[in-house]
Order: sequence, then C-alpha cells, then structure tokens
Amino acid sequence: MKLLKRAGARRVAVGAVVASVVAGTVAFAPVSAAESNTEGMQCDTDAHSNFSLTAQAGYVSTPDGNSIYMWSYGNSTRGFQLPGPTLCVTSGDTVTVVLHNSLPEPTSILFPGQSGVTADGNAAQPQFDTSGSTLTSLVQPAAPNNGSVTYRFTAGSPGSYLYSSGTDVEKQKQMGLYGALVVRPAGKTNQVNDRIDSAFTAGKEYLFLLSEVDPDVHLAVERNLPINWSAYTARYFMINGRSMPDTLAPNNASWLPGQPYGAMVHIKPYDKVTNPLPATIRYLNAGTVNYPFHPHGSDERVIDRDGHPLVGPSGQDLSFLKYDLDVGPGQTLDTLMDWRSEYNATSNPIPTQIPTITDQLLVGTDTWFSESGYLGTKNPTPTFITSNNECGEYYHIAHSHALQQATNYGATFGGMMTLFRIDPPTGCPTK
Repeated sequence: MKLLKRAGARRVAVGAVVASVVAGTVAFAPVSAAESNTEGMQCDTDAHSNFSLTAQAGYVSTPDGNSIYMWSYGNSTRGFQLPGPTLCVTSGDTVTVVLHNSLPEPTSILFPGQSGVTADGNAAQPQFDTSGSTLTSLVQPAAPNNGSVTYRFTAGSPGSYLYSSGTDVEKQKQMGLYGALVVRPAGKTNQVNDRIDSAFTAGKEYLFLLSEVDPDVHLAVERNLPINWSAYTARYFMINGRSMPDTLAPNNASWLPGQPYGAMVHIKPYDKVTNPLPATIRYLNAGTVNYPFHPHGSDERVIDRDGHPLVGPSGQDLSFLKYDLDVGPGQTLDTLMDWRSEYNATSNPIPTQIPTITDQLLVGTDTWFSESGYLGTKNPTPTFITSNNECGEYYHIAHSHALQQATNYGATFGGMMTLFRIDPPTGCPTK
C-alpha cells in the first residue's frame, strides 16, 4: 500500500490510510503524550479537571476541495479545531472550564446533563436584555473580543454528553461551537458506566460526533451578511468534523490540521480467551435532524442514553441490540460493539475472491469492493492497483442510512460514512 498523490489535491487512498495506521508511518501534528494515539477516541484530561477553551474562527477542508469558514472551541494552548476537544473527566470530579472568546459576538457553553453548573460563581441561568423581555443567552456568556467566563460543576452520571453554545444557538451550533464531554465511572476507566456489563476492551474506545454544514450560512457569517435561514440546506455531513474519506485518516493527520479526530473503528472478533470484551462507540448528535447511523454486518448494543444507563427500576438490564441507531438532535447514545462472526476457513468457509477489475470501483489507483464484506482469498491484481486486505482483515462500511447524509455536496460515497476494520484473531503484522 502507498499514498496516492495528485498535484494540487489532498487525497489519501483507503488502503494507504489503513497501512499507515498499522505501520505508524504517517506524520502527525504535535500533541501531548496523552493524545498521541493514532486511532480511537482522544481525550483532553487534567489531574484537577481544569480546562481552558477558546472560541475562535478557522477553516476546515472537505474531500471535494472546499474550504469552509467555521467557529469552534479549541484548547487554548493548541488553537482552532473542529469539533471542540473531547473533555474526559471522572464522575464526582469538580470540573472547571474557562471559556475565552475571540469571536466578534458573545458566546457561551451549555453542559446538558450536569447539575449545579455555575458561571463566574453564580448559578448558570438564562440571560435577558435590560428590559427583561428578550432572551439573549441560555447561560451567562463571555463578552466578544477577548471576554471570558468560568463554568464549574460536579461531573454527574458516567456516560457521554454534548457541550455546545447556549447563545444564538441556531447560528453558533451550525458554525461549529460544540464538543463532547465524557464522564467516566470512578475507578473503572474501562467501563462506560458503573455496571460491570459495560466493560470494554482497553484502547478500543471510539467517539462519533455527528454534525452537518450548510456552506451558505458559513459564507454569510464570514462576509458579515444576513443569514437566510428559510433557505437552509445542509450540504456536508460529518463525523468528528470530517467527511468520508477523510474520516478514515488517522488522528492528527498532518493534512487536516484543524480536524484532528479520525473515525475508523479497528477491532478484532470476539474470542472468550484472547478478546472477551467488546469495543465501545459513543454517538453524539450536534445537528438539526435525526441521524440513522449503522455499520454493515453487525448490531450494536445500546447501553446508555444521554449519559444514563438503560436499567429498570430494580436495576434490571434494559440495554438492547440495534442495527440502525437513530440519534436525535442533542442526543447521545453509548454502545458496545461485539463482533461475533466466525473468522476462520474451517468454521466459516466462504472463500471470497476479489471481483474482476470491471466490477470494482476504481479511484485513481485505489479499489472499493461492491460484493461480499468478507474479503478473503485474493486473486492476483495488477501491480498498479493498491493492494487491499493485507493480512486477511475485513472492512465493513458504516454510515448514515439517510443516504443524502452519505454525500459530499450531493456526491455519493462521502459525508457521514466511515469503515469498521476487523482484524483476524491473531492480529496483523505491524510492519
């Protein structure tokens, strides 16, 4: 596998992305040691749960060559990023978030699901104009042009939460002012919640923050023009601030400097001895409509909704298997992904061969497959074609089932889409 390079274009072959993740050959933007993982959820952490965020402007790129003006929360020491940093804390911690505002209008942060939130020492609450009749913000904001406000709360129930602007919400969330707050159970870093049946494999934790972009809104804000909300039409659909195929690139890919979070899931099948625990995938919706998201080939078990475990009044397990996860606006779902398919030729004899070249979708020197998801036995391929399925791994597409959300400005096989990679039980070589 190798990188596909084109003059004047930023495009990475799927095979090259997978190979570079495994081999560790891709160059990344500088990050702290705690954030150096090339795949999976990246956390911003602090020993005292103190965070400093800056609301600021920047640009993100899309796979069709567009560049879009955005606002977002960035770690104050690192600069602009979309989405905002994933803040990871422990249930019961006192969390402090200082918001600095470099934008030309007031902005704020809401922390849904957290109780007792204060802003500059006062109860966080809606704000009104001097007449007391017009709501100006759902919570105390930071003044424009270098104002600041300090929010503080005690981290609540373990699970995933969306944080986002509470000021001019329709506009500022669309512009990109949102991020994820992950609350971990005390003393149980590899559990989603306090229940033992929420345990997941260490290092196999993924987060999908789903969103949408209408570039006309962003252009109007950039040019300081009125926004025509009646014409609002989302054209780009993102996972962690990226659209397919950029979702497959590793965390902190150097060619996506303001979009640090990848979205490819990389797991092995269930084995009661060597891999007895599932992965966990956290879904958050920062958009305006439902996102019906699903992976091909497997259900996921929904165990939390909006930061609370699915249990009955007596503590009985109410989790459920679901093939198509319908994530509503502002909602979060925590799931367990437990790949149960048999993987060896003895118990699952499906000797799938690569389709003929005429049946494959060719993009430059890369290949996509439209037949069985089991990419097993290989036929010889021409030397100019990128080699896929290097060690017997499977690739399954995962995407929004509202198919217009799986496009980049109407072009298919893009948008809110990624891949799940399932390695053979013995793993894959690292070189």
